[in-house]
Amino acid sequence: MLNFCHISPTTYLQRYTNTNGAHLLLAHLVEEYPEYCEYYANLDDGKYKIMDNSAFEMFKLGRDMYESDKLIEMGIACKADCIVLSDYPKQHSQRTIDAAKRLIPEFKAAGFDTFFVPQSNLGDMTDYVNCIEWALDHMSIDLIGISILGAPIACGVDESTFEGGKRSDAYKMQRYLSRWNLFKILEKRNLLGPLSEKRFHCLGMVDGPKEIDLLRDYHRYIFSWDSSAAVWAGINDVLFDDSPTGLMNGKFEKEVDFSHCQPHNIANVFSNINYIDALSRIK
Repeated sequence: MLNFCHISPTTYLQRYTNTNGAHLLLAHLVEEYPEYCEYYANLDDGKYKIMDNSAFEMFKLGRDMYESDKLIEMGIACKADCIVLSDYPKQHSQRTIDAAKRLIPEFKAAGFDTFFVPQSNLGDMTDYVNCIEWALDHMSIDLIGISILGAPIACGVDESTFEGGKRSDAYKMQRYLSRWNLFKILEKRNLLGPLSEKRFHCLGMVDGPKEIDLLRDYHRYIFSWDSSAAVWAGINDVLFDDSPTGLMNGKFEKEVDFSHCQPHNIANVFSNINYIDALSRIK
């Protein structure tokens, strides 16, 4: 069983996130929406609250990452338990590791657990795995995030459109299989053991909810997983299905509107949430 974190537009947080096993908060939303920050600050459901550093969003926008003092300030404001350390996609792991060495003492001193997101250059799986091994060896790191950006990059899957990169016709399939491929490599390298149990978090889900089932053999190592897919697809009348990935047509490409406040089919959203929750609870 893993703790799934459904991500929702701000208006519907109370409605669509109450089955969450844990919560993932996005730093840029904590900053932009006072009501979002207030909701989580007042939420006392006993579930672990992770504040993401919004690196994925900053990366797409070409913006600088948040400074540590700003992340700590926002973490305190929303009463997070854990803060994601700075990470640098498509760059050698050493930059992300150096940032972690600098930030871990600051975050720990402020009372937060730490969440490390490995990164590497495009196609450098050796560096990516070495980055994960470094994190596993440091018990000051509480969670290790395997992202739907970082894992495909390490596998050589260049899905960028915001940098002018061209997508191959097969990129969606390769992206969908990237985390499964990574866990197979970690297993082969004997990096999955007592020190890695419930240390991983899967960041994002794009090509279909059955990736949860694809990683079934590795659930003992996965503490939590987040995605806005169930809520946002449901709001837009896209239902998960019985296809091999759970989404016959792949990712619903429209960007999430976190200020969305329009009539929609609530039953569709709950159908998708229940679909993911059922997969997450199977032992």
